[in-house]
Amino acid sequence: MAASSSPQPQFMTSPANKTHSNQPLIDDIEYDQIVVPDKKSWKNIFSYIGPGFLVSIAYIDPGNFQTDLQAGAQYKFGLLWIILLASFAALVIQSLAANLGVVTGKHLAEHCRKEYAKVPNFILWVIAEIAIVACDIPEVIGTAFALNMLFKIPIWCGVLITGLSTLTLLLLQQYGVRTLEFFIAFLVLTVAICFFVELGYAKPDSSEVLYGLFVPQLKGTGATKLAISLLGAMVMPHNLFLHSALVLSRKIPRSVNGIKEACRYYLIESGLALMLAFLINVSVISVTGAVCNSPSMSPDDQEKCQDLDLNKASFLLKNVLGNWSSKLFAIALLASGQSSTITGTYAGQYVMQGFLDLRLKPWIRNFLTRCLAIVPSLVVSLIGGSAGAGNLIIIASMILSFELPFALIPLLKFTSSKTKMGSHANPVAVSAATWVIGTLIMGINIYYLAEKLVTSLKDSHLGKAAKFLCGLLGASCLLVYLSSILYLAFRKNKEGTHLLALTGQEGLQVSELNNLPREDILRMQLPQQRTTN
Repeated sequence: MAASSSPQPQFMTSPANKTHSNQPLIDDIEYDQIVVPDKKSWKNIFSYIGPGFLVSIAYIDPGNFQTDLQAGAQYKFGLLWIILLASFAALVIQSLAANLGVVTGKHLAEHCRKEYAKVPNFILWVIAEIAIVACDIPEVIGTAFALNMLFKIPIWCGVLITGLSTLTLLLLQQYGVRTLEFFIAFLVLTVAICFFVELGYAKPDSSEVLYGLFVPQLKGTGATKLAISLLGAMVMPHNLFLHSALVLSRKIPRSVNGIKEACRYYLIESGLALMLAFLINVSVISVTGAVCNSPSMSPDDQEKCQDLDLNKASFLLKNVLGNWSSKLFAIALLASGQSSTITGTYAGQYVMQGFLDLRLKPWIRNFLTRCLAIVPSLVVSLIGGSAGAGNLIIIASMILSFELPFALIPLLKFTSSKTKMGSHANPVAVSAATWVIGTLIMGINIYYLAEKLVTSLKDSHLGKAAKFLCGLLGASCLLVYLSSILYLAFRKNKEGTHLLALTGQEGLQVSELNNLPREDILRMQLPQQRTTN
């Protein structure tokens, strides 16, 4: 691709240090480039719409629905403040991920490969892959629940079928991915509208909802566990890698004003997408909390609320959809799971390419991730049935929360570095706010792990020697976890990188500019076929 010739260059690269390959991931498929006009206009925002909404799909996936249902059924509106906190944190963090890609022309995984030695880089890659598998588990189980509601297929059979479902979608994208994406978005939006309308029937107390949103509280046994699950389901590690790579598909003006405009519009787009996701999650919790705590609820519905999961949740929409509630909820759940899995496939490709400089075809990448997700899902569904599968979604969401620091800390350090970001580095206020958010999330995780270790040992029937050994092992694992976080937080960034930040003044001479959009990133995405003369 031709190098950009903008009159206001922001970064220059050294040809000798160029590492990213332009080998296409998908061969012989044409793709459409999105070029942002090099002029000031509010209409430019339409060129930037896409990455934020694609990332936001992960905020309304089956994992979010499951944790929302559990939160509303068990604690009514008491955990709504977690959704507010997580949504605000997600907006700030996702905007930083977008800024990193826009300013530097490389995504987060590529920066990690450049920044860290081989061993830490490999460990970070393994952690990122585990996060992607943990994110895929709710999609597998959610799809299995949907098939059970639609066709009465046993959960364990549905888990096996999911191994082929997303591969079918990846095949169908050859015939027009835009149509497929709009259809999936329509189905997910349908269930969102149903929950919005159901709010009118459930009539949750507005004062209680506002109290739950703005007054932090963790009451009752298991509240901390569910709060961590909500955080993990809302702020996912793989989304940081995904967002920083998706923005590279736009060809923006490589000038100071062009970069600032791109960062601003990506922030607006992410805000709109995450606002919609926030409203959907709040409505699910509010409807569930109002219905499951209603004094006029039938005994059958009371029993469902005692152990509520995705397979039983369709009764919440009966006022809106009547007898069709189960079928339509299942279709929307199926669409949500499949669309989220496609974003997971994107993220997996970027992670593997960034950390290891290794590329796989989409169907191979998806097959490997899906196999790793199917194994625990199949075992749990065979042993624990529907309830066990629902609990596995909660555990998977907790794993995502525990792994978040290993993507978040590098992102915060890279975007705060003037060496990497130049004049676009985070202001002090933004850096302080993001570190407070990150510290709060990490503090909740460490508190829960320490509390769980102590209570498990206290309530166990093991002998003193066995308790001591288990306690020593658990404390060692917790110490390694904390030490790894501290290493990432206090390790100094490399002074010399592949980017040379300039002041943004006009008239500077550069030998070579970053080429955007990145051809390898464009071709990694599911392509849209187009005809040419």
